[in-house]
Amino acid sequence: MRNAATRELTILAMFAAIIILLIFTPIGFINLPFIKATIVHVPVVIGAVILGPKYGAVLGFLFGLGSLISNTLTPSALSFAFSPFNTVPGTDGGNPLSLIICFIPRILVGVIPWVAYTGLKKLPVVQSRAINAVWLAITGAVGAFTNTLLVMPLIYIIFKEPFALYRGISTEAVLGVVLGIIGTNGLMEAIAAAVLTAGIAGVLQLVIKGEK
Repeated sequence: MRNAATRELTILAMFAAIIILLIFTPIGFINLPFIKATIVHVPVVIGAVILGPKYGAVLGFLFGLGSLISNTLTPSALSFAFSPFNTVPGTDGGNPLSLIICFIPRILVGVIPWVAYTGLKKLPVVQSRAINAVWLAITGAVGAFTNTLLVMPLIYIIFKEPFALYRGISTEAVLGVVLGIIGTNGLMEAIAAAVLTAGIAGVLQLVIKGEK
């Protein structure tokens, strides 16, 4: 039992180190004109698959913390939605509700994909490495969309008017822009997460857990 716990903590530390590395290098957060694209959710998803939802949530929290630091120290145009230390357009300061956007979706990235993967593994089909790769790819996409489909609607709900101000559009047009980001940026992140999760998690399952 002690050896198993030690191994889990070691693996957790490995994933945490990868997340920190991604956060503090240009690889983790890619500055786009209006938002930061990210692949930091990928080790969170893989960690959840390997370690389960409890440690997945821990890795998700670390993801959120990294997002807070990144958006505070190297802000993009939309960083006010992720850090209360950035001034919200049309106001004199930040908004603490940005912490909800920054942390809640990211913590759930470490939980919901595990639920999806566990459910897929229970489907009445012949399990094989090829099928498992498909399940992992779907799980990776689920993790990416968990992040996008929670972050962007929350931005719309909490920061609709500031979003319109910084984009120079009417509040009526905000929904269309948000849906556009989900359909472009979100789709690209989901594809990347699907490919990376299927490739990396499958190997780790063989090496770490001895699964076939």
